[in-house]
Amino acid sequence: MSEERLSPIACLEVLRKSLMIAGGTWLIAFFCLYGFSARFFFWLAAPLQKLLPQGSSLVFLSATEPFFTYLMLAAGAALVVALPVILWQAWTLIVSCQKRAGKALGLIFIMGSFASFLAGSYLGFRYVFPVIFSVLIHFGLDAGDIDAMLSMGDYLSLAMKMMLAFGLVFELPVLMIVLTRLGLTDSRWFATKRKYMLIVAFVFGAVITPGPDVLSQSSIAIPFVILYEVGTLGARLTEKKQRSGEDAPPVDAPQPGEQTL
Repeated sequence: MSEERLSPIACLEVLRKSLMIAGGTWLIAFFCLYGFSARFFFWLAAPLQKLLPQGSSLVFLSATEPFFTYLMLAAGAALVVALPVILWQAWTLIVSCQKRAGKALGLIFIMGSFASFLAGSYLGFRYVFPVIFSVLIHFGLDAGDIDAMLSMGDYLSLAMKMMLAFGLVFELPVLMIVLTRLGLTDSRWFATKRKYMLIVAFVFGAVITPGPDVLSQSSIAIPFVILYEVGTLGARLTEKKQRSGEDAPPVDAPQPGEQTL
């Protein structure tokens, strides 16, 4: 790692190179995964199929909808596969332009963000998503003699949006700890912004979830608030560890009362 920060022009050059590597990785993953799009879609649609009334199924409303649905699914899957490389390139840019960044912190950022994103997306899709859809579908069916006919494109768009939202929310503690380690903020700042983040959590939940009901909004807002507190605690522990490291005497430093040659 360089001891000095790069100039703005050099940082732009690093940014250009990082975008090319990240974009190329995503493009390769996209072409490799497009042939499996149909299998991925039926796997994503499995929870919904269990909730639909007997005889109902997903439909497509135009001749091009299946093609563009599989195209969007392949793009999303490629983004997940290429995410470690994208995070690595993002950290390369940070290391180049921020001299306080280190390799150990980079590993925390890359592996922690990737694992948190996968965990959040899976938990949201596996446990929260079926509950939300069950409430919304039964709400529609209880209104009267109405059949449930869901478009495959609309369903995929909503499913990917929900998985992305949960993945990003679960990355919150990692991002907060990394920002603290870089010295860009501290736990006191996070603590003072707690009441504002509570509002942000419910606004984010209202925007990202499919329905206006409190259950849908809370499914995003509650994990957001909990993980924000986890991130604040992690930032506080990070500061404590940094202070203890700064206060510790060097390894070769003579101890009090010890004679030096």
